Amino acid sequence: MKLKEEKVDSQLVSDFIDELVNQMRAQDTYGSWDGKKNEELLKDYIIDVQKRKEIPIIGDPDPDILWRVELFFNAVALTIEKRTGVLVVPMMSMHHEGFGRVILFGGRLVVVNKTLRDVHRFGYPTLEKLGEAGAKYALMGIEMITRFPEVARFEG
Repeated sequence: MKLKEEKVDSQLVSDFIDELVNQMRAQDTYGSWDGKKNEELLKDYIIDVQKRKEIPIIGDPDPDILWRVELFFNAVALTIEKRTGVLVVPMMSMHHEGFGRVILFGGRLVVVNKTLRDVHRFGYPTLEKLGEAGAKYALMGIEMITRFPEVARFEG
């Protein structure tokens, strides 16, 4: 399923960004990020055109990048969960060379299924694009749960 090109609503973008910031702050067990602004916490997700050119096309992702990808999709899952009331669980399988898959489950329903490539280059050109991407994945999940609510709410 391709991401839709139309704009998602600004509230969903805001909800996703808030959830991503919450995910980041939850990882700060020593409080060293307490004084940092949200934009500063999210700066590693921002990769402009020039910075992307500097990253080799082929490369192995380091643990920090994998951690950021995981937090990104955790935030997507929680955004979906807050909108639908359905517990959404992410599962990520990643090859050491930077390709793999992220699947978000709601009950027995696959609500988001995303193949990842070149994970060592994971990022977005602006904070707005980051928020829109997360919101689009969340919208896909919300639409799947709306379409198949009995499968998403199945607990057996």
